Amino acid sequence: MKAIVYTQHGLPASDPKSLFETDLPQPTPGPRDLLVKIRAIAVNPVDTKVRAGAPTDQPRILGWDAVGVVDAIGSEVSLFQPGDEVYYAGSIARPGSYAEYGLVDERIAAKKPRTLADDAAAALPLTSLTAWELLFDRLGVEEGGGDGDALLIVGAAGGVGSILTQLAAKLTRLRVIGTASRPETAQWIRDLGAHDVIDHTQPLLDGLRAIGVPQVRYVASLTHTGSHYPQLIEALAPQGKLGVIDDPETLDVMPLKRKAISFHWELMFTRALFETPDMVRQHEILTNVARLVDEGTLRTTLGEHLGQINAENLRRAHTLIESGRSRGKIVLEGF
Repeated sequence: MKAIVYTQHGLPASDPKSLFETDLPQPTPGPRDLLVKIRAIAVNPVDTKVRAGAPTDQPRILGWDAVGVVDAIGSEVSLFQPGDEVYYAGSIARPGSYAEYGLVDERIAAKKPRTLADDAAAALPLTSLTAWELLFDRLGVEEGGGDGDALLIVGAAGGVGSILTQLAAKLTRLRVIGTASRPETAQWIRDLGAHDVIDHTQPLLDGLRAIGVPQVRYVASLTHTGSHYPQLIEALAPQGKLGVIDDPETLDVMPLKRKAISFHWELMFTRALFETPDMVRQHEILTNVARLVDEGTLRTTLGEHLGQINAENLRRAHTLIESGRSRGKIVLEGF
């Protein structure tokens, strides 16, 4: 099968050797696996981080967002049949979706939204899982809850932020405050349902005070946590909750003690990586997301379509993500 891989980590995305096309054997499904013929993929920051920093001794396939058709199933699969259209984010411990075929455990896949084309659906899985788990599983907000409280989303215009903004605005009663630094990204966040937008290049506390919010109950820090950390602690109310998804070099938790602020990591790969007893929850989350999309409650966060799935376009996608100026999700479609 055709696959786009890397063999040498740390190369700039513009280097033709950073991602290149090769032929690899088509994988064979294990007992709980779906063999999926991939039709569309999305590119995420984790793709660029692995390419840049993870050594490999053999060609490695990146990519953990995919839409495709089930071609074959393992002996113990019960949730799907060949021919089903599915979407999923995969496991970081397995080969990814930059290939014509991929394997995914049925417990972390779901039938794709009926009302979306492949490219629009491919934009959803990884960010939807991250946002849903962060809001409901980690921060502990209840659906329909949060009345009188506020959620500050730092980096609300990115892939995860674009979904989290919608989930919080549509499924809770929280006052949703997103951060953005450009007029176009600020408008994007408002269009997704944010009640307020403040500029994260300016002091966050000043921005919150300007909209009459001295403190917030919840913070979802999606980017640049290290640089905002002291301000986030000050902005959080006593007994507030701080959720983080990015990779700060280090964080000192001691400043959280005085306010009894709880700290919550979110990594959507954890359930699949450790095959936790509740691994099937990701199938359930993606099924709920598909239903909400088909009902018109949620919308795709597709930002840019860069054409076919090939090495040149994937290098372009990685370059754009590394620039820090992408909006929404970057999608490629077809081989």
